[in-house]
Amino acid sequence: MPIHIVPFDAQHVHAVAQIEQACFAEPWTEEGLREELDNPCARFLVAVAEDGTVAGYIGCHTVLDEGYIANVAVSPAHRRRGIGRQLVQALLERSEDLAFVTLEVRVSNQAAMALYTDCGFQSVGVRKKFYSHPTEDALLMTAFLQAN
Repeated sequence: MPIHIVPFDAQHVHAVAQIEQACFAEPWTEEGLREELDNPCARFLVAVAEDGTVAGYIGCHTVLDEGYIANVAVSPAHRRRGIGRQLVQALLERSEDLAFVTLEVRVSNQAAMALYTDCGFQSVGVRKKFYSHPTEDALLMTAFLQAN
């Protein structure tokens, strides 16, 4: 099933909130997601299937020339099809104006770490006890997009 990566807009809020509920212990609310629509520092993309179903999304916040990926999530029904990779790659391709993009990932999430490494991220540190439910360290990873 082909997937199209498109900018996040109001028609996607409910579906993204449902993905949040399915994927995270502390999900974003529809209200919180709706606020991102008017946030000039937000870059959110959604993966949409041919039938219009939202299969996943990625959310990034920017400050000056720095990006921070807040979430990457794929609906359980659409996993293991490369959608997460497509979302990360699309975000990086649309971020030529940024010097780098960072993210955190649970140290136990080997699959995500492999994905991010394949997409050009490097491990740059550890944030102790960053996650809760359960408590776990986060690996801080960065993709450098411009030469210093």
